[in-house]
Amino acid sequence: MQIKTEITRADILPLQEYETVRNERRSNIVALKKRRRMEIGPHATCNFECYETMWWQIHEMLRIEKGGEEQIPDELTAYNPLIPNGTELVCIVMFEIVEPALRHAILATLGGIEETMFLRVGGETIDGVSEVDVDRTNAAGKASSVQFIHFPFTSQQIDAFRSPSTEVIVGFNHSHYGHMAAMPETARNELMMDFN
Repeated sequence: MQIKTEITRADILPLQEYETVRNERRSNIVALKKRRRMEIGPHATCNFECYETMWWQIHEMLRIEKGGEEQIPDELTAYNPLIPNGTELVCIVMFEIVEPALRHAILATLGGIEETMFLRVGGETIDGVSEVDVDRTNAAGKASSVQFIHFPFTSQQIDAFRSPSTEVIVGFNHSHYGHMAAMPETARNELMMDFN
């Protein structure tokens, strides 16, 4: 099955048409996102993205900002890189710490965490590759609360990921955040569809 790996201008609905399908789409996207989400340690939430989640995000941005036709190219440029290309998984990691002072203190210890994320598929490690659009750790060593990570797979690793007997672990090798978690079966079943 060929998956969709890019949102084009032709995929963007006029705002009035989007409003007519928004409620139905929202209930579907909430369920989809729930299947594609996992927590790693006490603060990190990992959201694996796909064509549908980014289609929704672009339409929501257009709805909120009301920039019309001029806004569309910028949204496509911003969100298309987060759609898996057929041989990778892509996630947005959020460090969700409600209390501002605690959030600042923890993020100040997590510099470079975007370079330490990994997926382990049947004992074989796939290192995460962070988006290079902006530095996700500032000069003072404070990490951003949002990270964008790609996991490039070989064909053999895709086959292993699809095998129900293979354990899949997602985690960080950071000195201040050495947490990992087994990927739930519901998430793995959903993410299999990101591969061509």
